[in-house]
Amino acid sequence: MSVLHRFANPNRFMRLATAILPWSAGLTISGLAIGLYLALFVSPPDYQQGESVRIMYVHVPSAWMAMFIYTGMAVASLFSIIWRHPLADLAAKASAPIGAAFTFLALATGALWGKPMWGAWWVWDARLTSVLILFFLYLGHMALMNAFEDRERGNRAAAILALVGFVNVPIIKFSVDWWNTLHQPASVMRLDGPTIDPSMLWPLLIMGAAFKFFYLTLLLLRIKSELLEARIRKHRRLMVDAA
Repeated sequence: MSVLHRFANPNRFMRLATAILPWSAGLTISGLAIGLYLALFVSPPDYQQGESVRIMYVHVPSAWMAMFIYTGMAVASLFSIIWRHPLADLAAKASAPIGAAFTFLALATGALWGKPMWGAWWVWDARLTSVLILFFLYLGHMALMNAFEDRERGNRAAAILALVGFVNVPIIKFSVDWWNTLHQPASVMRLDGPTIDPSMLWPLLIMGAAFKFFYLTLLLLRIKSELLEARIRKHRRLMVDAA
């Protein structure tokens, strides 16, 4: 806990973010380049799905990120409500649009993948429906953050929504096990090990890592931007008071 509070100081956080950003951006670019090359040119087509299986290399990491980012938002909201960490609300606010974008990408690529596989762009499948609910939770979080003139009230309302909405994350993860769905069961994150062939697994994991570094890069940039805007607002208030 003391380590986290060390970076509550905006100046200290800005220095840390400035040091991390070149590395996270570089790993994002290299990861995407390697992952896309392996996904498009090296990995084989699926014996049943053919070339359409290549949508998986964007769809699956996007779905992972949708759940990963919302989990991070819930943790940040917990820190905000219980420990009043000054950067927790900023982290949740910065994460929400990124998470919403990944969730939308998962839904869109899922529709593109589902049409040739299932014969329909959309079905009210437990997995798809719960991911759609996750997308609305992201939108609701963003709306609540800006719904009140009092910034603290908006932050608190959004934090409560993030914590309550977190129950949807395990539903997404285990929906294919709890209900009969068209969605295939997990083939990577399994207790008995991945069931996917290494020629497809490695591009998938590299794309997943690249997406995480991409998120980290955008998160740090957005938090830095929020801190700079807060500094500008404070400076303007001081100038108005002095006048």
